[in-house]
Amino acid sequence: MPDHSPLIQSLRTAVAGAPDDVPLRLHLAELLVAGGHHDEAVAEVAVALQHAPGDAQARELMTRAMGAPPQAPEAPAQTPQAPSSPPTGFNWQAAEDQVGDVVPPRFVEPPQTADGSGDPGDAAAWEVEAPDGVRLADVGGMQDVKDRLEAAFLAPLRNPELRKLYGKSLRGGLLLYGPPGCGKTFIARAVAGELGANFLSISINDVLDMWMGNSERNMHEVFETARRQAPCVLFLDELDALGAKRSRTAHSGMRNTVNQLLTELDGIDAGANEGVFVLAATNVPWDVDNALRRPGRLDRTLLVLPPDAPAREAILRYHLRDRPVAGVDLRKLAKATDGLSGADLAHLCEAGAERALLDSARTGTVRMIGMKDLLDAAATISPSSDPWFASARNVAMFANEGGMYDDLVTYLKKKRKL
Repeated sequence: MPDHSPLIQSLRTAVAGAPDDVPLRLHLAELLVAGGHHDEAVAEVAVALQHAPGDAQARELMTRAMGAPPQAPEAPAQTPQAPSSPPTGFNWQAAEDQVGDVVPPRFVEPPQTADGSGDPGDAAAWEVEAPDGVRLADVGGMQDVKDRLEAAFLAPLRNPELRKLYGKSLRGGLLLYGPPGCGKTFIARAVAGELGANFLSISINDVLDMWMGNSERNMHEVFETARRQAPCVLFLDELDALGAKRSRTAHSGMRNTVNQLLTELDGIDAGANEGVFVLAATNVPWDVDNALRRPGRLDRTLLVLPPDAPAREAILRYHLRDRPVAGVDLRKLAKATDGLSGADLAHLCEAGAERALLDSARTGTVRMIGMKDLLDAAATISPSSDPWFASARNVAMFANEGGMYDDLVTYLKKKRKL
């Protein structure tokens, strides 16, 4: 940095203490121009113009700092004059481009109004994924789940002639429930692939807003986007948060959001949701508002359980495919991991790889991941679904109105947990 006079140094200190003081900053810039420090003067005037875009003195000073001929002085006036227009012949756009690196934009996005309405519900805000080729065949094992999906959801939608004959609407609502980490989201993507439909995944973070009325508007925009992109699978993740029981919701804003969701599921008019297939997932279906599960809405349910042996083998193969393994018996490993969820199995592969890595670092000899590494890791992992089944057991025993959780009861009895 060039040497400056003590006065300029003092003014710099004063400007740092009062960055919004435009006259003080312009006085500093004036001295910098007089001293031949034009680049530094440009930076100071640019900041001043951010605070006072129409300041005539700042514009005139910028002209001199940029090296353009100064504007001819005006005759003195007894009354205040309106700010003069920019000097003729000076390219302000070029000046703005030149100082753009010196003074970054003050705002990345346009400011919102006081009620938040400056953030419009733009359809572009919702990311719709085109069909990516994932099919049910890519879901390892879980044949019971696939069969039920085919019978209750996919078969009627794949046969337009039969659907027309029997007056079946091209609408669908299916609720996937079960312990966490068992692949509900992946199954929803596979359903979209089976239908050749677009996929739009929404969670509470995409809908909930701090401003009154914006959450309902966001919910409407989500459905409008799905309707425009039909055929489209709209996946509502964490439905217990988006559609919690209104009787237990103290805040009126959340109750209104649930009401809006019900309205959108019904469609604004006849056929509005044609081609929109609504899938939802939750770990706690007993916390979902009962109105969401009435006929015509999410009226079909499917229990997604921890993966069976073929599914566990497929998941283990997937997570070990790019790792250096040797002598791993996937069938034996799948048998030893009964009850683990898909997320648990991914963690098991990470833990087994970590054991081999640490041993290689300790001995100085790189070795492969072996069966013992994975079995030892499996012995330290408890099924993450156990707490869920502990809660679900009480629901299955005392709150199975209308046979809503018959599948869960059957599974618990099979596993002797009921």
